[in-house]
Amino acid sequence: MLAAMPQPPSAASRDEPVIRERGDACPGALRLHAADDGFLARVRVPAGLLTVRQASVLALAADRFGDGHLELTSRGNVQLRGLADGCGGGLARLLDGAGLLPAPSHERVRNIVATPMSGLDGPDGPAAADRPDALAWAMDFDRLLCASPWAAALSGRFLFAFDDGRGDVASLGPDVTVLGRPGGRSLVRLGRAADAVELAGQDAPQAALLAARYFLDVDAAAGTRAWRVSELPAEHPLHAAEFTRRLAAAGIEAATTGAVDWPYAPPPRPWGAGVRDRETLCVLPPLGRLTSAQWRVLVQVADRGSRQLRVTPWRSVILPSASARRPINGAARIESAGLVLAPDGPWESVTACTGRPGCAKSRADVRADARAVADRARGPLPVHWSGCERRCGHPRGTAWVDLVATGSGYRLAAPGRPVRDDVRPSELAAALADARTDPDVVKK
Repeated sequence: MLAAMPQPPSAASRDEPVIRERGDACPGALRLHAADDGFLARVRVPAGLLTVRQASVLALAADRFGDGHLELTSRGNVQLRGLADGCGGGLARLLDGAGLLPAPSHERVRNIVATPMSGLDGPDGPAAADRPDALAWAMDFDRLLCASPWAAALSGRFLFAFDDGRGDVASLGPDVTVLGRPGGRSLVRLGRAADAVELAGQDAPQAALLAARYFLDVDAAAGTRAWRVSELPAEHPLHAAEFTRRLAAAGIEAATTGAVDWPYAPPPRPWGAGVRDRETLCVLPPLGRLTSAQWRVLVQVADRGSRQLRVTPWRSVILPSASARRPINGAARIESAGLVLAPDGPWESVTACTGRPGCAKSRADVRADARAVADRARGPLPVHWSGCERRCGHPRGTAWVDLVATGSGYRLAAPGRPVRDDVRPSELAAALADARTDPDVVKK
């Protein structure tokens, strides 16, 4: 008998409304989380956009206060781990001096992703001329968000996405999605609604802010203290028509649409080890984790280019117009540091939770186990390693291979395959390679 892919708790369907009895405990740069390996800070990076100075300060913070590593998250943010007790004040001053804490009261609600390749040429050709600058939208929105006192009431999990029209970040399940359209237009979608509201692209940041206010108003009426749009009870939905009315009251001309065929684009793949002296690089750190020394290599290469780093929601880093070859041989330096620039490598579709020793709930050092078999267990399906049944950081959808530590091995589940319990470490490579290359799987 074949078992269906298990759905993590966050993806499971629910028959009863979620009623939150407390605010969310999502960590930030000021609210640190106590983990088994020390305290954890999550630094929000709206649109994933960092200057070289800001990136340098993050490396300094990792060395001065933490374990010397930086972690990239699935929302394009940066985490510092192994922080010492009592370091919060010093860390806050350091981050604030670099412009990474423009509104301390709002720092946990700045969950803003944007198309990381917006405006850039890529391996498939030059940037499309009719696409908007999604990062400019996102940065304008961030300023509006931080200037709105009421916005501090949003949860640390509420997600805004600004997509230039290709459909990459729009596929991440945002609470508010702005999608670029031809002719300087944009669509704004609330949660996972089939319809949307169409308006001028120049009004998109303000419209996204009004969408958040609409959510908070409906959430207050519902009384369930929802963290995300999907948690609102069925009798308190968000309606495109009401949203349009609110936009009109704010002086924004908009119209509702029917069902929209939302585009989809895959994440940017590693690339950049080419022949040009200057080109955009997409760098993949294995499992989204870098030492401060590796991070500084990226900063140095970026410093000879656009002086900008773009952290993506797929735990990679875009370096626009970087010095790939001369004068500093950036691509070679990046690969020598153990970071990935070539596509089709073993790390391109492998993710993992923190695991041991950082998480008390984990039953295994999942990152070490993933590294041990990565080269011998390749395949088209993504794979996620989890230290427990919570499956933190799991991929979206169901077409992925699921490894959950059991204490004596791993439980392995894959689309169209029988579930295997207690796969021993010596069997992992063969079992995982087999599960990832099932010819009957229809990739989504």
